[in-house]
Amino acid sequence: MRRSLALVSLAVTSMVALAFLIPLGLMVRQLAEDRALSDAERQAGALVPVLVITSDPASIEQALTSTTGRVAVHLASGQVIGKVKATPDQLRNAQQKGLASTEELPDGLVHLQPVVLDEGKVAVVEAFVPQELLSQGVLPAWFALSGVAVSLVLASVLVADRLGARVVTASTELADGARRMEQGDLETRVTPSGPPELADAGGAFNRMADRISQLMANEREILADLSHRLRTPLTALRLDSELLGTDNNANRVRQAVVALEREVNELIRAARKELTDPAGSRSDAAQVVHDRLVFWSALADDQQRLWNLRGTERSAWVPLTRSDLAAAMDVVLGNIFRHTPEGVGFVVALFHQPDRVVIVIEDAGPGIEDPETALRRGSSSAGSTGLGLDIARRAAESTGGSLVIDRGPLGGTRVQLRLTRLGDGQG
Repeated sequence: MRRSLALVSLAVTSMVALAFLIPLGLMVRQLAEDRALSDAERQAGALVPVLVITSDPASIEQALTSTTGRVAVHLASGQVIGKVKATPDQLRNAQQKGLASTEELPDGLVHLQPVVLDEGKVAVVEAFVPQELLSQGVLPAWFALSGVAVSLVLASVLVADRLGARVVTASTELADGARRMEQGDLETRVTPSGPPELADAGGAFNRMADRISQLMANEREILADLSHRLRTPLTALRLDSELLGTDNNANRVRQAVVALEREVNELIRAARKELTDPAGSRSDAAQVVHDRLVFWSALADDQQRLWNLRGTERSAWVPLTRSDLAAAMDVVLGNIFRHTPEGVGFVVALFHQPDRVVIVIEDAGPGIEDPETALRRGSSSAGSTGLGLDIARRAAESTGGSLVIDRGPLGGTRVQLRLTRLGDGQG
């Protein structure tokens, strides 16, 4: 933008400068010619009184010494005093017409001044103007005008560049602020600057950022409050589960209650952490995947499901909170237990790529007939709410990744959570 403004200023100012420079240059040349011709006419006119008074060649020659040496006199007797430049035809026309005239020569101009004497005789005064006198001072004047024009153009471009820099600096700062806000930095603010319109846009951006921060803080507070409110019924449920006895079913219920209580506590901690540290939305995907498999393994063993976990030996940091990633994992794993018969096995694998972390969950069940419909929010053909896979998809897309559903090597559904990977220093 800054360059465009400078180029526009250069083009416009150059056209304006040329519109004045060309006529002024021609005028300067014309003035130089008029000045040289006026001087020649003055010298020729100075000899007219001499010719009227006397026709003595010696007196006339004496009068010629006061001229520039480019003046000649053609007496009525045919005698010529001085150096002749005019052609015979030009002299004859001047004598016959009796009118002063200026004629062109190969090396300049000649001014012919007829002088009518007694008895109808006509003498002619010839004043020669060489070509160098016709253009004397023109070239320096042209250089001076060109210098003025170039200075004006450069000054105009400089002013346009300064104005453009002011606009570009303000718009660049605003764009950088929007980019940081897009990356999750809710503390981003800009300093309103530049033209009034951009300054107003900067102020509106700051007000928008304040409003977003306030809404997100309120949302996290609500989440934390709801989580706290769940503790009361959870406590009652835990106390009731302790009265169920000691068989396997009772133990499984107690384990589920403990796990549920742990998840509620995790929600509270995550909400509080994001409230005090909005930039802390990151987690180790390897650790989260491992923990969720530990949680679901008890139910899998109880249903005699063979399962396998691979790729969680080293850390894989992603820009997603632990609770959000755990919720996405629970959605996909829960679908396996909900929509496949008992005894159907599954595999969970985590793949490390340079810029991606791919979590693959596949089962040996019947598969999903229409994966595209399954991803549509609120759509389900199995009697569920149809929100689970959409939750997982939005979690993946929030990192700049995606969720892909297809059929895997085991013959059933394969779900791939493709998450953007954070650098080692960002974990």
